[in-house]
Amino acid sequence: MNPALALVLVLLAAAIVMFALNRPRMDAVALIMLTALPFTGVLTMNEALAGFSDSNIVLIAALFVIGDGLVRTGVAQLLGDWLLLRAGGNEARLIALLMLVVCALGATMSSTAVTAIFIPVALRIADSTESSPGRLMMPLSVAALISGMTTLIATAPNMVVSSELERQGTAGFSFFAFTPFGVPILFLGIGYMLIARRWLGSREPAATAADARPSLTDWIQKYQLADKEFRLRVPEGSPFVGKTLGDLQIRSSHGANILAIERAGRRKSLLSPTAQTELRGGDVLHVDLFAPNATISALIQEGSLEALPLSGAYFTDLAQDLGMAEVIIPAESDLIGKTVMSAGFRTRFGLTVVGLRRGKEAQARGYLQQPLQLGDTLLLIGPWKAIRRISAAERHLALVSLPAELDEVLPAPGKAVHAVLILLLVVGLMVSGLIPNVQAALIGCLLMGLFGCISLNSAYRAIDWKTLVLIVGMLPFSIALERTGGVTLAADGLIAATRNMGPHGVLATLFVLTAALGMFISNTATAVLMAPVAIAVAKEMGASPYPFAMIVALAASTAFMTPVSSPVNTLVVTPGNYTFWDFVRIGVPFAIIVMIFTVVTVPLLLPL
Repeated sequence: MNPALALVLVLLAAAIVMFALNRPRMDAVALIMLTALPFTGVLTMNEALAGFSDSNIVLIAALFVIGDGLVRTGVAQLLGDWLLLRAGGNEARLIALLMLVVCALGATMSSTAVTAIFIPVALRIADSTESSPGRLMMPLSVAALISGMTTLIATAPNMVVSSELERQGTAGFSFFAFTPFGVPILFLGIGYMLIARRWLGSREPAATAADARPSLTDWIQKYQLADKEFRLRVPEGSPFVGKTLGDLQIRSSHGANILAIERAGRRKSLLSPTAQTELRGGDVLHVDLFAPNATISALIQEGSLEALPLSGAYFTDLAQDLGMAEVIIPAESDLIGKTVMSAGFRTRFGLTVVGLRRGKEAQARGYLQQPLQLGDTLLLIGPWKAIRRISAAERHLALVSLPAELDEVLPAPGKAVHAVLILLLVVGLMVSGLIPNVQAALIGCLLMGLFGCISLNSAYRAIDWKTLVLIVGMLPFSIALERTGGVTLAADGLIAATRNMGPHGVLATLFVLTAALGMFISNTATAVLMAPVAIAVAKEMGASPYPFAMIVALAASTAFMTPVSSPVNTLVVTPGNYTFWDFVRIGVPFAIIVMIFTVVTVPLLLPL
């Protein structure tokens, strides 16, 4: 062993120890290694930083953005709801369905891409079921890695190994040559994760801002809003048709607020009412009664309106469009001394007051004629856009709290179809191989922006920079190990050690070495280095090269054992709240199961 290789191995061992102790955090360890490796003289600083220009890093960043587009448009929400619906509240069924869907999609596109897309889906499911994300993130990463064992194009190592077979003068693998191994391994993985899930999610994630915020339901109870809301349809023959809300004076004559107007058209829309809003036939009025003795019957009779059933407590079914906020009247406010009616909240702020709290007592009726006092707390309802503008009126209104439902509001509603079509285009381009994967992903990002699924600011926020730094910081080890002869030394040792072994022992040794190398360098680099070794061993034994090459390809995807074994694992570390040892204790046993399965079945389906 030369001194340069010894230095590299010392740094690698130090990184593994720090990862295992989780001190400092993993991206900091990666930066330390990136800074230290050039001091060995094995590579330059420019070479150490080359990972920042690596196409795979750009690909991962672009996939974060595409995944965010699916979240912002509601695709992730719909997919999560579909999985929840099909699972019926059964966690075991949910994990099985999630792994099946992830693996099916990963069979034709990058496993990293699939993981980036499904992380927000899994997070939404965890939030909906009030369970720990750690119960779903590890099954997600395992399924994504197994997807690389299902088809020729599922992952780069498969194509590398197939190309090496062709270079050696034999036919490469067919598209579905991996499927007989990948599909059973998927079902083994599902069964294993259904058992191993009991060791996941035991640590609660850090409390988020949403955990401390009230919900719309909390406010409905606090301000006694239930049973004072109504939906009324304006029929074509109604005397209200063609009249403005200012003409009708519904607030003063009936003690009712029109909170929103649902109008059918090419696309159903929810309008914010103003005095100039003219009613049309077919409009649905969302009405709140605020006067103490007001009843809805007089309004229905005057306008020949039709009462409609309610589908959510105090319009919570409209939470994507209508929001609430609690505000307080500060000392500098010019609203002090004015009544809610005379203050013109709807005109000034685009919001309607539906509750008032003075001290500990909350009122939902009889508050409009009361002069406002310093410290009064008001509950406002209206479009989310208007609620987000409250901070601009801080001199007159001080924001107290926003509901937890704010996090569920889609920033780009109505764009789900665009996002799905863009995703299908990106997948199609990746499958076809017409252009590089990173170029296909960048095209997807640009189209997401063009059609309003994302904005530039949201795109930058979507990228998990901690994950990218971790991957970039560990990439130089691959160059250093190759340059110092570390990998070649290991390969030569394998040939010498397996010279007198039986075929199953050789296959097992190949699997272990390939999987072990994949813990520290990329699985593509591992396949490049190990494929020729495997074929050379087969020739020395006078055996078919196919089972040996297949073992290398499958072992390269068996990257379950550490969070840095694959970008797929790295992606789920933060959302799953995992430590280094979570991957060791869950991944190593499953890697052994996969090894036993492949060493037994590969020679049966691909005879020696």
